[in-house]
Amino acid sequence: MNMPIRPKVAAPVRDPLDSLFDGLFRPMNADGVYARTGRYEGVVEALQALISRQREEGTEIFRFPPVMSRRHLETHGYLKSFPNLLGCVSCLEGGEGDIRKAVDRHYAGGDWTSALETADLVLTPAACYPVYPIAAARGAVPEEGYRFDVACDCFRREPSRDLDRLQSFRMREYVCIGSPAQIQAFRQRWVDKATALADRLGLAYEVVQASDPFFGRVGQLMAMNQLEQALKFELLVPLRGDGPGTACMSFNYHREHFGTTWNLRDAAGEPAHTGCVAFGIDRLAVALFATHGLETAGWPAGVREALGV
Repeated sequence: MNMPIRPKVAAPVRDPLDSLFDGLFRPMNADGVYARTGRYEGVVEALQALISRQREEGTEIFRFPPVMSRRHLETHGYLKSFPNLLGCVSCLEGGEGDIRKAVDRHYAGGDWTSALETADLVLTPAACYPVYPIAAARGAVPEEGYRFDVACDCFRREPSRDLDRLQSFRMREYVCIGSPAQIQAFRQRWVDKATALADRLGLAYEVVQASDPFFGRVGQLMAMNQLEQALKFELLVPLRGDGPGTACMSFNYHREHFGTTWNLRDAAGEPAHTGCVAFGIDRLAVALFATHGLETAGWPAGVREALGV
């Protein structure tokens, strides 16, 4: 009797970071959007305080809401660069009767979302975006330039169960607006400061040249140009053994892109250059737990001293 041969089914690959989930998060019925435990938030708050202590003198502070003007995002050129990551705000509009019809449709088993209308807001994808129009409204950029400390709850539509790739995440940035020489010096200072910070946190890392995940075929050319001009570097932390590292910090030189976009100009009328250093707060927190374990009391003394935990 011939028995059917059943193909072997490979066991699902388990992400090493999955073992951290129960200690740090709770599910919220959406991949990459989680409730955060007190243990996790305690480390996040300590990280934020540590980064604040690195703030350079003369840096202005802004904290932005998780939404921003749709028109501003369009002006930034986000639709050309990353339309696949964008999240828009939609609302039920109209009078009570119109809204009631949509609600009743849901309770009758229908789709209430068909009545939604797009609002003039989008979910903020990067913490630095709202600061450029604020600076531009002041007029000419002063000779000494601007430095900003900005932070925001950000959103990018990348559904994933990986704990180092959330859809809703915290981003902290230091931004510089000024001359090319000022931006290049700013970025180098922060590469030095950030790697020293990673050393204090006991994280293994490497700093590598990188490019943004621009959309489509045109985006591939934009990424090549970014690499050729060495405009972006990332600090990668290995969270999965020998696998690819996770970008936990980035060091970016935008050249005159935002200066031209927002008419940010110096006293001579030349477009200002801009740059930023970005800290992925949630990725850094996950990296700390992945590196040192769930119990902060057992972390190396130097790490606990740096964070005050």
